[in-house]
Amino acid sequence: MFAIVNIARFIAGHPLTRDHKLGAFARFIRWQLESRLLAEVTVPWIEGTRLLVRRGMTGATGNIYCGLHEFEDMAFLLHFLRPGDVFLDIGANIGSYTILASGVKGARTFAFEPDPVTFVALWRNVTLNGLGSIVTVRECALGPGQGRIKFTRDLDTENRVATAEDSASRLVALDSVDHALEGVVPTLIKLDVEGFESEILSCAEATLGAPGLKAILTEDRSPGVSKVLQSAGFVEQSYDPFERKLVSGRRHSPGGNALFVRDLRFVRERLADAPLVRVLERWL
Repeated sequence: MFAIVNIARFIAGHPLTRDHKLGAFARFIRWQLESRLLAEVTVPWIEGTRLLVRRGMTGATGNIYCGLHEFEDMAFLLHFLRPGDVFLDIGANIGSYTILASGVKGARTFAFEPDPVTFVALWRNVTLNGLGSIVTVRECALGPGQGRIKFTRDLDTENRVATAEDSASRLVALDSVDHALEGVVPTLIKLDVEGFESEILSCAEATLGAPGLKAILTEDRSPGVSKVLQSAGFVEQSYDPFERKLVSGRRHSPGGNALFVRDLRFVRERLADAPLVRVLERWL
């Protein structure tokens, strides 16, 4: 019951569904029925893309109910990226951001997901959408150096680099951003690694310093992470997808990632000039 209450609050407060609640709740009910009858459901998404979703994939089901689970962050990606850009998806999970970046926007994506079960789901979504030519996926964690590292298991979107308190873990491959990219400069990075952001950024000096990198979405906005990004010339912004505007500082809405931007004029012009994208009943 508690989970249903939280989902109802999510739908009622989501910018894309708060004025279209009936449609969202209808999708919720349909998903509950289909996911109990089928082990996996192919869900139509944005501009002809699709997602393979199973019960328990909390981030993916948010896309089913409300179109964009992380509204401001995903809308920023849709408005900012262009064909030929490079997107770095660190902590890709099943690939929602990867599918938006490459399947909708035509950007080249490098997606990293260390959990072997989740990696299979990521690869299947890339394959389902025919994106193998522009998406590179690696079953690997990113961090300080190369080798192997302990990673939690069976926690869905909350899997992370394991601590001494985590009893269920496995060894996964480890690489650094600069080594893994081999000189390729991303235009946008999404960094969602459950508190391991500082360690990843510590071995990303060349990537952070490259002028072609314009924006970073990071789950962690701790002082240490903020200091590293500010030292590289990034400033924290909030994004209003309906107005296509950046605002200095943190967003007022709960949840979502922190957005750090460099070369504000360039980014603002891109956001303003982006073509409209239809998501459910709304044009963005």
